[in-house]
Amino acid sequence: MKLDTVEETRAFGRRLAAVLRAGDLVLLTGPLGAGKTALVQGIGAGLGVQGPITSPTFVIARLHRGPVPLVHADAYRLGDRPDPRAEIDDLDLDASADDAVTVIEWGAGMVEQLNDEYLQIRIDRLDDDTRVVELVPHGGDWAHRLETM
Repeated sequence: MKLDTVEETRAFGRRLAAVLRAGDLVLLTGPLGAGKTALVQGIGAGLGVQGPITSPTFVIARLHRGPVPLVHADAYRLGDRPDPRAEIDDLDLDASADDAVTVIEWGAGMVEQLNDEYLQIRIDRLDDDTRVVELVPHGGDWAHRLETM
């Protein structure tokens, strides 16, 4: 799917939130500036979480409270560590996994062990600043849920 503006990216996140539920794991991949945080802002709005959503690059993970809490993590700075999976384990993201939607930027190859069933979202930004989004379901009922969007 193609998203022409940042606001369309946020709107897509709001639509996606309608099929998300506590316990879900969503992995976001894409280059810097692709729109990953804008997508999470839309997800947060759709989930009704409190407070602004900003990139957690420097704090690594943030918990946003709401009817369905949102854990927003960024594994970008962990990728150059000797054992990034151990660093992810140290974040203890699985402690809130059953009670929240967990969205992790830059987590591919590091966080899939958190849940056998997850949704990977690949975002690419084209030269004209449009975004191309690909949804890749892994296990569970993700394919069915995505059909309902």
